[in-house]
This record gives sequence, C-alpha cells and structure tokens, in this order.
Amino acid sequence: MNLIADFEHIVRENEPLAPYTRLKIGGPAEYFAEPTTVSELEGLIKRFSENNLPIRLLGGGTNLLIRDEGVSGLVIQLSAPEFCSISIEGNTMKVGGGTNISHFISSAVREGFSGPEQLVGIPGTVGGALHNNTGAQGVDIGTWVQSAEVLTRGGERLTRERDALSFSYRQSSLSELVILGAKFEFELEDASELTKRLQKLWIVRRASRPLSDENATYIFKDHGGDSATKLIDAAGLKGTKVGNVEISDQNSNFFVARPGATSSDLLRLMDLVKTQVAERLEIHLEPAIQVW
Repeated sequence: MNLIADFEHIVRENEPLAPYTRLKIGGPAEYFAEPTTVSELEGLIKRFSENNLPIRLLGGGTNLLIRDEGVSGLVIQLSAPEFCSISIEGNTMKVGGGTNISHFISSAVREGFSGPEQLVGIPGTVGGALHNNTGAQGVDIGTWVQSAEVLTRGGERLTRERDALSFSYRQSSLSELVILGAKFEFELEDASELTKRLQKLWIVRRASRPLSDENATYIFKDHGGDSATKLIDAAGLKGTKVGNVEISDQNSNFFVARPGATSSDLLRLMDLVKTQVAERLEIHLEPAIQVW
C-alpha cells in the first residue's frame, strides 16, 4: 500500500527535521506532513493509525531534540492558516493550536487582555504551550483556558471544557494527539499599560538568555523553589562542554549547539549535568526538553 496516496501534495519523505527546531540538529522524519485543512489532517491520522505507525506533532521545535538517527513514522506540522487563526469576541479569544505564541501575546495586549504579556519571550506555538502548560513568573497559559478543541489518535474531534481540564507545573491534561485550538478568557486592562509592561519584561528576559541567533534551548525543569539555572550553577557546571554542545554563559539552563554539534553531544551533556547535580546537591533534575 502507498501510505501517502492522495496526500502527495502535503507529505514529503525523509524530510530533514533539524531546520524546524531551535537547536538545528538531528536527523530526518520518515514522513513529514503540512496539512492545509482539518479534513486533510484527519485523513492522515486515520491512514497512519490504521497502519500502526507512529504519529507526532511538531510545534515550534523550541523544546525539542531530534535524535541523530531521525524519526520513524509521520511528523505533522500545523503551519497552514486554518490552524493559526485568532478571533476576538468580548473578553474572549479563540486561538488556533498552530499560532505562534508571540502572535497570541501581541493580539492579547492590543485588545487590553491582561496576563499573556507575562509570557513574552517564550517561543513556540499555542498548542505546544497548552500541552506543556508553559509559564513564567508563576503564571501559566492554562490560567485563561475556558475550553480546548482536540483531535484524538483515533481521529475523533472533541471539545474539552474547563471543568474537565487540569493544569499544573509544566504539564496539563491535554494529552490528545492534536490540540486544534482553545478559547481563552481574560480580565481587561488598559492596552497602553500592558504594552509598557510587556516591553519591560522583554528587556529583562532578553538579557538573561542566549542570543536569538544562537542554536540554544531550555533543558531542565525547575526543582521545588529553586530554578534549574541556580542548581546547575551551584554544582559548578557553568560553561561545561561535551563535543560541540555547551552550557550557556548567560543562563546555565540553556544548552548551545555549536557548528558540528550532534544530538548525541547534547544527550551526553544532559546526562553529565543530571549526574553531577544529583551527586553534589542530591537533587534529581527532570528534562523540560522532549527527545524524539
């Protein structure tokens, strides 16, 4: 059977995945799809599910490491306009799962919706942020969710209401294959004041992170009341390097992939940091990055 019959216009074989990630390292996807409609997405999921092949969703690729050998099965990216729409009604906003977080934030601030400005500087898509309950300074994206529309691995389209959802530190109950979109509700505030707050937060956060042109990403979850950055520094690991991947001098919880870096380099550095922090501080760090 030809797995991609009727989908040739949206599916590519052996597609390099490194360009789709922040780290710019890793191997190819066996099949890579960019559906343009929900019906195409549903058809792809059904086809690959019936053949018992892995299906993965690629968001912004900001907290993702692709292994050097690549990924089997199907990788889907929801970059088409149908998956990236934003609509406003009153103090609510409906946002597609493929929408860039920066677009979500700027739209909210423009409308005078208080809260999302605190997420400024966080990369990725809304769908990925909902799945991981992305947050900053004690505020997370799940705070404002009223409902979410999802697509299961069986191809079933469901709406999950607020009372059926749960959000906690860096995780949520939105575990379905695809988060098509969500409805958010906000408190209102003066848009000009929100803009000023956003600008100040952006300056502060930008100063504490690697340069935007560096292939770097956030690696470990914070532990209890301590940031992973603080713990890595306390273990004396700042600047440590394995192969062509090193710990950022600006923020020790960001690893930087230099030219020639491999996923194996980064995985070995992760293991080194976890081992040293456990031995020296008796604390076990958990990865914030996904590994495919």
